[in-house]
Amino acid sequence: MRLTEASVAIRPRSAWEAIDLGVLLARRHAGLLMASWALVTLPVFGLLCALLWQYPGWAIFLFWWLKPAYERLPLYILSQALFGNTPSLKQSLRALPKLLWPQLLASLTWRRLSPTRSFDLPVLQLEGLAGQARSQRLVVLGQRDSAAATWLTLVGMHLEMALWLGLIALFYLMLPQQVELNWSWESLIAASSGQWMWLEHLSNLLYVLLLIIWEPVYVACGFTLYLNRRTALEAWDIELNFRRLRQRLTGSAYALLLGCAVLLTQLPSHAWADTSPIASEEVEQSDSQGPDAPRLLKQPLTSQAARASIEALLDEPPFQHRETVTRWRLGEEKPAEEAKPEDVEAFIDMLKNLLKLGEWWKSLDVVAQIFEVLLWAALAALLAFVLWRYREWLQTFGERIGLPARRRHAAPQQLFGLELAPETLPDDVASEAERLWTEQPRAALGLLYRALLSRLLHEHRLPLKQSHTEGEVLHMVSGLGQQSLEDYSRQLTLHWQALAYGHRPPAESLRQGLCQGWRNLFGQERAA
Repeated sequence: MRLTEASVAIRPRSAWEAIDLGVLLARRHAGLLMASWALVTLPVFGLLCALLWQYPGWAIFLFWWLKPAYERLPLYILSQALFGNTPSLKQSLRALPKLLWPQLLASLTWRRLSPTRSFDLPVLQLEGLAGQARSQRLVVLGQRDSAAATWLTLVGMHLEMALWLGLIALFYLMLPQQVELNWSWESLIAASSGQWMWLEHLSNLLYVLLLIIWEPVYVACGFTLYLNRRTALEAWDIELNFRRLRQRLTGSAYALLLGCAVLLTQLPSHAWADTSPIASEEVEQSDSQGPDAPRLLKQPLTSQAARASIEALLDEPPFQHRETVTRWRLGEEKPAEEAKPEDVEAFIDMLKNLLKLGEWWKSLDVVAQIFEVLLWAALAALLAFVLWRYREWLQTFGERIGLPARRRHAAPQQLFGLELAPETLPDDVASEAERLWTEQPRAALGLLYRALLSRLLHEHRLPLKQSHTEGEVLHMVSGLGQQSLEDYSRQLTLHWQALAYGHRPPAESLRQGLCQGWRNLFGQERAA
């Protein structure tokens, strides 16, 4: 491992900064990571779907369970690319078999649900540790960054689910309306028919595709957390600084040695100063400005006078600060007296009496709870009586102060340009439709459809609106749970749409079926 050739700055970072570095590292090698992941995982998913076509849930579960095996290839690519030796796609796929076998069973069994899986994988794959040595190494590494690795796994799991649901919703929005109309919950749930099996496998494929983007990022973030922890433990940044200093000084060391050799060859052959030290001492003693000069011995300010002057200066503002404080107190303060034995015994007796009082009060807890329940019940009954007694006054008062009242939606008078009021309909709808069919088939069919909408609105209380379409009305009729009414409404609506929008008049053979169906549904007409 050559630290000087690292493609990122080797320095201690916080855990979240290390995760951010992993995202940048994955983005730098995104093409190679995504291509290698897709070439490994898509064939595995296709094989699982072919073997478990009738069980798509088990297929996607097995694919998800094998994720630790797929994650070894992105780690290999990142570890090589970090130090300037980025492998090609062909070299990465050739190295995959050697990467899979070490401790694969442990990674797919008791270590599969580890929340720090991405942080622990470099210890297994890059350091090659196993058993007790691996456990001790993980304890040392996980003392600081294990919490960040756990949060990385939790956030990644929720991000996978959110992206998967978003892709499924996008796929549903892009479906043609003709396919969507043929769906029903019964046909989707009935997996034994196999008609909609492709839809579940397609939703599983969306999950596999989003892992092509997210899983390399997850592995890269765990790898940078591992690198950050080793940088802090082994002082990689200090080692790098010393190596760079050595490289910088290596070139100038020869010039420094040559300069020292030149200086040594120029040593003087005789002394440069031949004055005796005695003369210099005499010059120093005759100095008039020295410490023993008479000017320092004849000063008027002595040390005692200087100390007194300094203390007087400190007693004056702004150095001296005096403040008068006035407060209230009860009587004269007395010194604390020692406790007498009689007082101690009296205090102990008082505590005993209080304990006896508490034991007696515990016996009354049940009675107190009964009274509390009765009081609360009486209060609730009184409140209910007051509300019921003055309900009319409260309603009037609420209208005066402008409280929002319940809005009553008025039934529409017209729908699709047809009058729906019961007063506008004949007493015998079926007989009137049969009479009009020979001369005015459009008016007869319109009468039956108008009468049907009026019955649905006023008798079955369907909340019809003017904005509803014929298809929405049929959907609301299906919610009533009356199969005969739903079939008749669907048949009558189809013929009405063909007449209203396609200008195709109804056949004569439909008259008897539609009129008799009306009589079977609604029985005897109301009397005139």
